[in-house]
Amino acid sequence: YEANIRREMEPFTDVPIVFMSVLTKQRIFKAIETAVEVYNNRSKKIKTSELNEEMLPLIEAYPPPAYKGKYVKIKFCMQLPTPQPQFAFFCNLPQYVKDPYKRFIENKLREKFDFTGVP
Repeated sequence: YEANIRREMEPFTDVPIVFMSVLTKQRIFKAIETAVEVYNNRSKKIKTSELNEEMLPLIEAYPPPAYKGKYVKIKFCMQLPTPQPQFAFFCNLPQYVKDPYKRFIENKLREKFDFTGVP
């Protein structure tokens, strides 16, 4: 069942799925706990120094691909002061960063800082 649900929600693969029963009252509190956990992940703030410490070595190891012979150099990153997690990456040629590399960075952010269930 879980594989079918994940296939239907294909772009959003990081959403927690909780099976529960209203008739037998099974795992009702687990659903509430999961919702609270996602809310806490949504309001999580990461220090700029910690973010740069984790992400810049990763970006140096796996840089964005060159486009028309020009190389993108990401110098700095920070979390924006918004209610939901948003991040800004400062680089020399932002128009040359393509969607696959953006998804790669997003997945690494989710993996390193546990943003489970947060868009």
